Amino acid sequence: MVKNFEDLQQVSKENIDLAVKSVGTVSKSAQAIAVEIADYSKKSFEDSTAALEKLFGVKSIEKAIELQTEYAKSAYEGFVAEATKIGEMYTALAKETYKPFEAVLAKAK
Repeated sequence: MVKNFEDLQQVSKENIDLAVKSVGTVSKSAQAIAVEIADYSKKSFEDSTAALEKLFGVKSIEKAIELQTEYAKSAYEGFVAEATKIGEMYTALAKETYKPFEAVLAKAK
């Protein structure tokens, strides 16, 4: 009985260590994702402000439409690139979070 209790304690300790490691990974990755989103939001706001300032200085409708079209295209491309980057960060987060548990799952098979 003592041997079983010691085994149970060891397994519990290992599981807690894995959970702590996993939570640490989630915390670091979530912080990196939050920083990336904040940086993108700041850049997006600055770009839209600059585009609006240019738009106010325009003398013709044609030039205004051209500036608006350029801004819309660059904003869309920037958004798609940022969404892809953040998606990749979430994928890496999932892989890193799962990694500590791979050995345990391999033992279970």
